[in-house]
Formats: sequence, C-alpha cells, structure tokens
Amino acid sequence: MWNRNVETFLGCDKSFEESRIVLFGAAYDSTTSYRPGTRFASRTMRAESYGLETYSPYEDLDLEDAAIFDGGDIELPFGDTEKALGLIEEQARRILEAKKLPFLIGGEHLVTLGAFRAALEAYPDICIIHFDAHTDLRDEYLSVKLSHASVIRRIWDLVGDGRIHQFGIRSGERAEWKWAKEGHTHLVPFSFDGLAETVASLKGKPIYLTIDLDVLDPAYFPGTGTPEAGGVTFLDLLKAARTAIGGANVVACDLVELSPPLDTSGVSTAVALKLLREMLLALERPILRPATV
Repeated sequence: MWNRNVETFLGCDKSFEESRIVLFGAAYDSTTSYRPGTRFASRTMRAESYGLETYSPYEDLDLEDAAIFDGGDIELPFGDTEKALGLIEEQARRILEAKKLPFLIGGEHLVTLGAFRAALEAYPDICIIHFDAHTDLRDEYLSVKLSHASVIRRIWDLVGDGRIHQFGIRSGERAEWKWAKEGHTHLVPFSFDGLAETVASLKGKPIYLTIDLDVLDPAYFPGTGTPEAGGVTFLDLLKAARTAIGGANVVACDLVELSPPLDTSGVSTAVALKLLREMLLALERPILRPATV
C-alpha cells in the first residue's frame, strides 16, 4: 500500500495507482569525501518547492495536469552503505514492477548505484547517460569500493564497455581519464557536445539518466559538496536534460548532489527545483497536452 507523502514536491500529489512517475528521496551522504549535507536535499526541496509555479513556460505544460506520486524519503542506515543501497534498490524495484518510472532524489551520487541495480534487473540492455563535473571512475577511494567517487565505475562493473555515456566532465584523476579513453566509457569533457547524436544512436534502448548537479558551474550552483569551476550554465543543463528525455527511452532517472546547507541563500535549491520541474514535465510530455496560459 502506497500512501501519499504528507509533504510533497509541488504538484506531485497524485495517488500511486494513477501515477506514471514515482519520486522518492534517498537522504544519504555517508561516503561524501569533502563537504556533507546532501542528506538534506529532498526534504529542503519539498519545503521550498512552493515558491515555484507548477506551470513551465519552457514546456508549456503544468504539473497540476501530470500524474506524479511523491513517495517520500526512504529511511536509511548511515552506518551501513551496502544496506542503504539495498533499500534504495528495493524501492526502485517496487516502482519498476508496478510499471512506473522511478525518479530518485539524492543524496550523494552513490545512491544512483542502488536504483541502477533495480533498473538493470528490469531492463538488462539498459544504458546510462551521465551528466557530472567528475568522472566518478575511481576503482576505490581511500581503499573503499563503494564511494560517490566510484559510482560510475561500479556501474561499469555491472554493464561493461559501450553502455556508459558521460558529458560535462572536467575533473578526475589522470588514471580515470586514461581508463575512460581506453574505451571503457564514452566521455565528453567540458560540454554536452554530441549529446543529440548519442541520444539518436541509443534510440529504442532503455536509458537511465543520472544528473549530478555539480555539472553546473558553482557561479550558478554553489550548494554542492565538491564544486568545480568551469561548469555549464543552467540553460545549458536544461537543454541537455530535455534533449536526453525527449529523444531517448528514459526508464529511470535521478538528480543528486544538492547540499542545501552549503548555500544558505536558497539559490541552489531553487535551481535544482526548476530543473526537477522541467525534467518531470519533459517525461510527461508524451501524454500531456500543452497547458492553457
């Protein structure tokens, strides 16, 4: 039995049964290597979402007309990373088994691994599109395999070469860049160049879309644990997200690495919320009519 969360993201208050998209939060940042705080992202985004309109002038659609259920946050044990990932995987699996699209709100980037495991089980030929400032391809970080710095490497362990497409990357150890260039991932540095062509090449294949918000330049998005200068603008990221969702068969996705305590102005939370609204409406576009302004 899925009950509506007491406090929901703006406009995401339909019942589980009638919804096609299910939001859920993974408030976890136990492997964060620099500045923690992403565990507060989902609850802060819910509370602050009411400063945003449900209508999008970009999509000419309205969340009030969409069928989206907010299932709240999973209760996660901070002392057991594998158990936390297992609980995230279970939640995503339940959503996928109900033939709905799981949309995970992190949390640090490692939470993606749990949801991706469930998506891979449901769609064995799934590929991943990854927007980030960082490669996340370390085999281990401080002798630990499960880390936000190694999440894409752990996903590669599951799917191998040819199925991971990374964009906007501008940071990582030399060994990570070398490993990617050997053909283990398709890595596009600094920008979203070639994204439309990549999406077209993946037409028909199930896609997991993961967006680490630190792909944004810290001038636009300072509220993140590992800010990296030289990033993209909000409009760049919005266009890229709409390109991926509009052209690919996205079956699961996530938005991670907002750390509200690191930007007390609230600007970073507002940026994350606006992107969330646009992603949700882009996902719903095939079954929604344009709103009446």
